[in-house]
Amino acid sequence: MIDLIMKDILGTPAILVGLFALIGLLVQRKNSGDVVSGTLKTVMGFVILGAGANVLVQSLDQFSSMFNEAFAVDGVIPNNEAIVALAQESFGTETAMIMLFGMIVNILLARFTPFKYIFLTGHHTMFMACLIAVILITGGFSGVPMIILGSVILGALMVLSPAMLQPFTRRVTGSDDFAIGHFGSIGYFVSALVGKAVGKGSKSTEEIKVPKSLGFLRDTSVSVSLTMVLLFFVVGGAAGPAFVEGELSGGQNFLVFSFMQGLTFAAGVYIILAGVRMLLGEIVPAFKGIADKIVPNAKPALDCPAIFPFAGNAVIIGFLCSFIAGLISMLFLPLLGLKVIVPGLVPHFFTGAAAGVFGNATGGRKGAIIGSMANGVMISFLPALLLPVLGSLGFQGTTFGDADFGLIGIVFGSLINILESNITVIAAIILILALPFLIGFKSKSNDNKKDTDDAA
Repeated sequence: MIDLIMKDILGTPAILVGLFALIGLLVQRKNSGDVVSGTLKTVMGFVILGAGANVLVQSLDQFSSMFNEAFAVDGVIPNNEAIVALAQESFGTETAMIMLFGMIVNILLARFTPFKYIFLTGHHTMFMACLIAVILITGGFSGVPMIILGSVILGALMVLSPAMLQPFTRRVTGSDDFAIGHFGSIGYFVSALVGKAVGKGSKSTEEIKVPKSLGFLRDTSVSVSLTMVLLFFVVGGAAGPAFVEGELSGGQNFLVFSFMQGLTFAAGVYIILAGVRMLLGEIVPAFKGIADKIVPNAKPALDCPAIFPFAGNAVIIGFLCSFIAGLISMLFLPLLGLKVIVPGLVPHFFTGAAAGVFGNATGGRKGAIIGSMANGVMISFLPALLLPVLGSLGFQGTTFGDADFGLIGIVFGSLINILESNITVIAAIILILALPFLIGFKSKSNDNKKDTDDAA
């Protein structure tokens, strides 16, 4: 029964988001037709989003194979799904328990603190629960104390991550209807700050003037297709026809195979955008029930593709610039005595694209370019620095890919290694997590005082 609840229900993002939509609709006492329709469309939107992501991943896997063959790179390829799958053999129960109780802590913190965010990206919740379990167990924690501490860390991160990013999310979306719940947020936050610093006077990526003869490039699907087909041609040619046709395409001409893989990638992007539109169209109204009844004024924190439709050009620019930064970082990692991190197309696409959107929101084209490159550097160096903290998992040829995993793992792992006792470790972690909440309460108190003074 525990496996059914934790792995099959709460561990399935589409069902998790659908349950929140169902609860919201029931709390609002919607009629049965609206409840069934809203719940199913919410789940369907997430399924469509996941289907698009799977199409992307399949295409990117082919690209990675070509890239590794072409440039003879031997290193660690970050992949959240891979590292979590490896960890489940030794840390599966602890991951499940931290995930369950961490979600409860998230709801309690959203209910009783100024940070009103419910983190709905289920797979990232599981990934972070896994990282926390690995860090704590490797550091000597076990049993109930480990589950309690891990749950508190996870629940706090699930509200602090969206809260940190929300001022910039509002600039992207032009509203306060939802937040971003994704553990690449530190990269997006840095990208937004970089954009703000360097992008004064820079025009938005969405204002790029295209000659009439190239007007078709305004269509996101067409521009993504052309960009990716060109990349596949270059990398496929560098890998060589013999490798592509012998190992990947099943004998299909390497140019035809590259062309179809570029279009497959674009189809994945199109599917993701369709899923996001359906998901947002249902989850935001349904979530009103939770916001009004269970957690007043709460906001749903959604996966990072939720912001892709707001700046289509920035998505492509962010991905390409983040990936380029990853390639450049490969040259410097060995010089610093660190393991080579091979740029993973999946983390660079999703986090790079989101970083591009946030950088564009604060600094236009310059912000999108430099901000997403900053993200690319972060998701190259942080995974390399994280490897020693993961213990035996650090020798498995893969690691966590997104910025938050790297930073959280390094900070808490280093605390555990530096401090002498579990008691001091717990005290230090609780203090670190408590500070943002204390600042939030103080800010809220000042706002309330100002409102009272204005009324007087």
